[in-house]
Amino acid sequence: METLRERKKRRTREALLRAALELFTTNGYERTTVDEITEAVDVSQRTFFRYFAGKEDAAFAVQVMTEAHFVAAVRARPAHEAPMEALRQAVLEGWDAIRETVESAVPVELYLRMYRTIESTPALLAAHLRRSAATEETIARVLAEREGVDVDADPRPRLAVAVFGGVIRVTERQWSTGGDFSLEAIRTLTAAYLDQVGSALTGNWRTA
Repeated sequence: METLRERKKRRTREALLRAALELFTTNGYERTTVDEITEAVDVSQRTFFRYFAGKEDAAFAVQVMTEAHFVAAVRARPAHEAPMEALRQAVLEGWDAIRETVESAVPVELYLRMYRTIESTPALLAAHLRRSAATEETIARVLAEREGVDVDADPRPRLAVAVFGGVIRVTERQWSTGGDFSLEAIRTLTAAYLDQVGSALTGNWRTA
């Protein structure tokens, strides 16, 4: 059971996180200072750095939660599913459960706004791509383990994850520059693009 001290610490972290994301999405990541974040919550800079290493750490705090959920979902997929199907089902399950995953920290609407801010902020996008590479390596190792292959001897886990990651990047770009920024829109795009992987890679694109 959570103690009073633990509850206070959790609430302080959540308040700082929400304030940071609100400021990043409203005023811009680069223009927002740690001082502005702490002033919004009425705490000291020292308190902020007790919970976050810096602005970037706060910017990706919710993504850390969703990435952990995705990795766990891939591990939990039935053994009979092919690797790409396991990835597909895990990511769609993640979008279906996104409210449960993130709303303990921030509203889903704020999470989606921050998603777009990451896409439109060069420094954050670079960090996102770096972090995605690390997550993809983790997923490749999970796939190798579930399929009983050596990830360093068999290229298939990394190839599958590279294809999957490419689809997710295309989805993120299309969604963030489109007109519909809803949760339903990004989930629909994700499913639609993943469903086209086979024909995109091996089909004949030319029409008679």
